Order: sequence, then C-alpha cells, then structure tokens
Amino acid sequence: MQVNLTREGDTLIAAISGELDHHTAAAMRQQIDTAALSCRCRVLRLDFSALTFMDSSGIGLIMGRYRLMQSMGGCVQLQGVSGRLERMIRLAGLDKLPIWNTQEGKE
Repeated sequence: MQVNLTREGDTLIAAISGELDHHTAAAMRQQIDTAALSCRCRVLRLDFSALTFMDSSGIGLIMGRYRLMQSMGGCVQLQGVSGRLERMIRLAGLDKLPIWNTQEGKE
C-alpha cells in the first residue's frame, strides 16, 4: 500500500496503489487526514487507478474522509474506480453520496 499525495490548486489528490485492507487502512487514513488538515483544500480526490485490492476497510476510509471534508466545508471525489470497486461502493450505499468525479462521467 502506498499513498502519493499531490496538490493541484484547491484539490488534494491521494493516489492509492497496492492493497487497501484492514492492515493498511489506518496508516493511509492518517497520511490523508494529516495532509487534508494541513492544506485545507476544498476537494479531496481519492484516485483508485492503481489499486489492486480493497476490502470493507476501504469503504470506511471513503466514509471517514467524506465526513472530514464535509466538516471542513469541502468534498470528496472518487477517480479511477474499477467496475468491481464501483459495485462494492454501490452495495455499501455510498452511491447516494455526491462523491463521483463528474469528469469521469459518474453521477
């Protein structure tokens, strides 16, 4: 698991690669939260393009970052979501949240 954090204007991009499971989620949450709180960006984009595996801990990671950004007046966008990951997100009910990166055609 690796998180590459970059900033583009008012957007913090967290490019997640490797496996996201209960062993790696806590460290990833800490890295993303620290960066989001320090830069105070309005958008946190979670890029899953290089993700090879995700279990339910990933759903918790998305929800927690959504709540954090909401508390700061910002938002979360998902990018690079595979079909399999999208099904997991929809089954968890997260498709009802405004988290899809509209540049990728999600609603």
